Amino acid sequence: MRIHRDITYLDAADRGVTAAIGNFDGVHLGHQAVLRQAAAAADAPLGVVTFEPHPREFFAPDAPPFRLMNAEAKAHRLERLGVAQLYEMTFNARLAALTPEAFCHEVLSETLGLAHVTVGADFRFGKGRAGDTDALQTFGREMGFGVTIADLVETGGVSVSSTRIREALSEGRPEAAARMLGHLHRIEGEVLRGEQRGRELGYPTANMSIAGLHPPKFGVYAVRVRVLTGPEAGEHTGVASLGVRPMFGENAPNIETHIFDFQGDLYGQHLSVALVAYLRPEAKFDSLAALIAQMDADSGRAQEILAG
Repeated sequence: MRIHRDITYLDAADRGVTAAIGNFDGVHLGHQAVLRQAAAAADAPLGVVTFEPHPREFFAPDAPPFRLMNAEAKAHRLERLGVAQLYEMTFNARLAALTPEAFCHEVLSETLGLAHVTVGADFRFGKGRAGDTDALQTFGREMGFGVTIADLVETGGVSVSSTRIREALSEGRPEAAARMLGHLHRIEGEVLRGEQRGRELGYPTANMSIAGLHPPKFGVYAVRVRVLTGPEAGEHTGVASLGVRPMFGENAPNIETHIFDFQGDLYGQHLSVALVAYLRPEAKFDSLAALIAQMDADSGRAQEILAG
């Protein structure tokens, strides 16, 4: 997959694609339906037009973190779904000020030269979110690109949405989130050097920041781990603690993952940690011995779940 972060100058081969447009936070079942219809709409490489930072981050930078995915995780998921061209539009004051017509003319038609666009039925665009799907179809006819509107997707009688997925994760229900996502919820990023307490306790961990992401319910999870880079790349299982580590004072939220039967140095490498099942809340123990005993129990339970 080719990722374009500067769309000022595009090669001819990178223009004229069929593209799905949206934020695609989580790349859930609704987003996947949009991608399938985009792929079927025309004989051209499949592209995605998305925005970084997320428009909500631009308009409310001090709001609590809400994203299900960082840009890295989103790109990986889109690539796995067959996207060939990813256009990460820089969402800034100039883009936010474009009228719906100007957005279609300057971005979709002139800059990207899109042959066809596909969006969800609730798609809004342009200054003040003034443009809707009817406007998009009108501008498409005028400017020479096709438009497909994908219906919203439901599961269990309710529409799939990033909001409902966030609610499920906040409640410690990663299985429910996975049913709406169509895949396990994953946290991706670089392994950071920590204080190596886990190694001293017999449970070395790969530590990753969750800054900027919606925090799932704090606690311990059974996880599947994909090492994305380096000589140890591959699939593994493990147990992860997500939260503020109450045994060791006040800390910024992070995720610490112990990979079962793993030997190797992961510092600086990138991991994708998938939440499979919530085991228990965070807790502060009376002693390190009590903590280690609980970690033993957590590991045993996680291994049972992951083997099932």
